[in-house]
Amino acid sequence: MRIYVEPAREQWPFLARRVNRDDATINWRVSEILRAVKDGGDAALVNVISEVEGVVPDNLKVTPLEFDDAVDAVPQDLKEAILEAASRIRAFHELEIPRDITWNDGGGIICRRRFLPLPRIGLYIPGGLAPLFSTVLMLGIPSGIAGCRERIICTPPSKEGTIEPAILYAARVCGMDEVYKVGGAQAIAAMAYGTGTIRKVSKIFGPGNRYVLKAKQLVCRDGIAIDMPAGPSEVMVVADDSANPRFVASDMLSQTEHGCDSQALLICEDYSFAQAVKSEIKKQKETLPRREVIEQSLADSRILVMKGLEKQMEFANYYAPEHLILSVSEPENAAKMVTAAGSVFLGNYSPESAGDYSSGTNHILPTVGLASSWSGIGVESFMHAVSYQSLSREGLSRIGPGIIKMAEAEGLKAHADAVRYRIGENNE
Repeated sequence: MRIYVEPAREQWPFLARRVNRDDATINWRVSEILRAVKDGGDAALVNVISEVEGVVPDNLKVTPLEFDDAVDAVPQDLKEAILEAASRIRAFHELEIPRDITWNDGGGIICRRRFLPLPRIGLYIPGGLAPLFSTVLMLGIPSGIAGCRERIICTPPSKEGTIEPAILYAARVCGMDEVYKVGGAQAIAAMAYGTGTIRKVSKIFGPGNRYVLKAKQLVCRDGIAIDMPAGPSEVMVVADDSANPRFVASDMLSQTEHGCDSQALLICEDYSFAQAVKSEIKKQKETLPRREVIEQSLADSRILVMKGLEKQMEFANYYAPEHLILSVSEPENAAKMVTAAGSVFLGNYSPESAGDYSSGTNHILPTVGLASSWSGIGVESFMHAVSYQSLSREGLSRIGPGIIKMAEAEGLKAHADAVRYRIGENNE
């Protein structure tokens, strides 16, 4: 991990560059999987699972007995931690419920906007080396608050054809029981197109590896909605002399252990602090089980030494990080300068881990610079808005002449006539 001292603005595009290990092979392979499942349904899905995973579970859908066994298998202390996190996530997200509005102009025209839950959604939950049961909470709780009637989970099983018990326990906490033992691009294909066993959904949510992310991006071409076209996880730490190098190093490492494509950046004012953090990273990573993944991620991570908080925050907004940790003496002041970030963590005792699990905010966030224009997951992500208008004859007569003028100016005479006939002009 290299340290850059007072980089020139001409270097900013390079320093803000993300890891990109996507290639033509992944694009081709995912396209083939999507095409096969779309055309072949269940039979094709089973063939892909057999080819990719080497084994096909006896039942693709988790049975009630498997649910019960999983719940019994989760240690009590982990259950309590999950329930505490769920309570906090629910309390925060209940405040996000969007408000329906009605406007009456008092002259015969009433306009409304109403939020409705999506009818059927699909949640992808990563499994494998890191079964993210926390992601079940982050997607299951707000979708439940939104009122989605049908919610399914796809998650990769183990070689024994089982699902991580904590994933099933979290699903039950969220009131979900339709879970399928399908992972990878084939899971996205099944949810996007339907296979017989797995019915098509209206929107797909959740993070995943490069194959999953590419599949989500490609199904959009067929009109399938997704939460966001996100990429590998990332964190940026802005630190001053009040920060603790040990804390900062642990924050950076916690992000790099997600995957070899993850990225961690530190911006600080002092070169000696940068060296202290780098030394801490070297020491701490030796104790971590995913060291090989971390080292690959650190190769594309970097430290920037830049004087002045305003300049530091300017670069932070330029990068638009998924997670932004402000380890500074006056974090609220720095927070006022933020214009692009997925989630912001204020002060030396606000680690990114808190947002990942239990502070209450959502951890499904925009990456690869999308935080400059996209938001993280919230209750509204699982809803869509419909507008309504009701006009009396008097109301239409009052605004009709203006509508007719505008429609004719745009060359749309039928639009004008639709009003003209109703208010009595040329009403032969």
